[in-house]
Amino acid sequence: MTPLLLTDIESAVRDSWGADTCPPDSKDPWPPENPARDQCGVTALVLHDLLGGDLVRGEVHVDGVRTDYHWWNRLGAGVDIDLTREQFAPTEIVTEGEVIARPPEIRRCRAEYELLRSRVLTRLGALAAERTARSAAQATS
Repeated sequence: MTPLLLTDIESAVRDSWGADTCPPDSKDPWPPENPARDQCGVTALVLHDLLGGDLVRGEVHVDGVRTDYHWWNRLGAGVDIDLTREQFAPTEIVTEGEVIARPPEIRRCRAEYELLRSRVLTRLGALAAERTARSAAQATS
């Protein structure tokens, strides 16, 4: 079986975002022109499921006032993966993050997390099956 790449995971996550994977208490409707908007928490949890590492939380500031939090992942050797960083306007500044322990039970955005996770795993499974079939076909030709 051909291993999945980080770019495969990124594509699967980005292709799986939607209004229904945003927190139900989002301030504004999900903007399709900025698909990463409000996807950071659920995305960080799904990446944590797939890659391990740490969950990192920073504050989002506008004019020096905290307006929200931002979540991303940190793998070994301090490598950060943030698939939703582009959601922010130039006026929104994200502070350095701190490692936050994953809660034993996900309460906030549980349905949205489970939906995103299911979509991502389905896409990754289809991609892995496609690659396996292609490799088998090449081996027999």
